[in-house]
Amino acid sequence: MASIKLSREALIHNLDIIAHQVGGKNKIAVVLKDNAYGHGAVMIAEAASQYGIREAVVRLEREADEIAEYFDNVLILGDMPTLPKANYSYVINSLDSIEMFSEGSRVELKVDTGMHRNGVAINELEVAFTRMNEKGLTCVGVMSHLRASDTLSSEWFWQRRNFDEVKIKASLLAKKYGWEPRFHLSNSAGIFRSAVCKDDMVRVGIVLYGCLEMEKTLPQPEVKPVLSLWGERIATRILKKGERVGYNGIYEAQNDEVISTYDLGYANGLDRLASNCFVTPEGIALRGRISMDNAAFASDKEELLIFNDANHYARSVGTIGYEILACLDKDLKREWID
Repeated sequence: MASIKLSREALIHNLDIIAHQVGGKNKIAVVLKDNAYGHGAVMIAEAASQYGIREAVVRLEREADEIAEYFDNVLILGDMPTLPKANYSYVINSLDSIEMFSEGSRVELKVDTGMHRNGVAINELEVAFTRMNEKGLTCVGVMSHLRASDTLSSEWFWQRRNFDEVKIKASLLAKKYGWEPRFHLSNSAGIFRSAVCKDDMVRVGIVLYGCLEMEKTLPQPEVKPVLSLWGERIATRILKKGERVGYNGIYEAQNDEVISTYDLGYANGLDRLASNCFVTPEGIALRGRISMDNAAFASDKEELLIFNDANHYARSVGTIGYEILACLDKDLKREWID
């Protein structure tokens, strides 16, 4: 049976690097949205909690319900509260959305500091605080998001300055209503752009899972991939010289060779664009076109390592590791290997 294997040693190694960089584990919020980037939200939540992490970030309220028992607070990025809960906080992404929140909700105001995707404008801060108060909300956080922290440019500095301005203005407004919000801007790449962490909390996703990629001129944290993907052999045959394998026969054997099918396909998260061009970390070539539920490799191993670094696999299809991880089948078996 195809499976995902997780390395607890790699996860702890990555958390140690993050904690050292930001000045302590108490500042870390682990991003567990979209099934913890394919790793398994509950498994990562439990391990992070055992390490001492008390904050998590998800996209939906139902995701929060799955992992809430492990944390003091769960930040929900893209959903509305059904009923306000003491250990959930919800992101406000626009002025108009404030009216949709239930009285008594704990909210964190997102401010647009340059991403130009979600958030209120800096000049809308006073209006936003007034509306939150009138609606009976409690503002427990003010946040923003970096758009280019993994590239060498002036944009990280520009957004950092904008957020520092936001912090000054928002702190004065919050004091007026008796609120003491936390302030957080940094994502995975952002925490390595400065030796001093100015945020009350950092939201770490891809670096937690060991697949952060930054331009070579920037700091290169030595994190380790947590996830590896494995397939189990279905059938083996000798593909004769001149014979073709799979749909449309896009691979033709140049000599007699051993071919096996494994129980993974594009329904499980193998990108079809990797057909006939991907080579595993052990040097085993994928032969022919990836099917919905299986793929052929030049191997007769009972269990085959497909990849142990999502970034390596992603390069074969011209995308990023985030996409590969997020598309992994939630029903695949997941297990710790150390």
